[in-house]
Amino acid sequence: MTGLTTHVLDTASGRPAEGLRIDLFQLDGDFRHHIKTVRTNSDGRVDGGPILVGDGFKVGTYELLFHAGDYLRAMGVALPHPAFLDLVPIRFGIADLSAHYHVPLLISPYGYSTYRGS
Repeated sequence: MTGLTTHVLDTASGRPAEGLRIDLFQLDGDFRHHIKTVRTNSDGRVDGGPILVGDGFKVGTYELLFHAGDYLRAMGVALPHPAFLDLVPIRFGIADLSAHYHVPLLISPYGYSTYRGS
């Protein structure tokens, strides 16, 4: 399988982060080109397969922008103003078009973690 996927888990509640908005950008120097906006499903994944696949899956630098603050507020978490974490950007490179790039996110109101998954 090739393409780009993600999975978001809410470590504070111990469950998948359902309904979290994610914006995908491709970077070209200082310019960010918006590719698409998606939301996570009840399993914390995006419906419809990979976020990028086929002709849209290209070598380059990308950013997934996770709207963590909006998600946490919707879950009833009382966040300070401004929130410690609101928008969580993860920039990464795609170099091998024969590979699968999985960029998971573990979030809580005061921390996050990511890695290249499989």
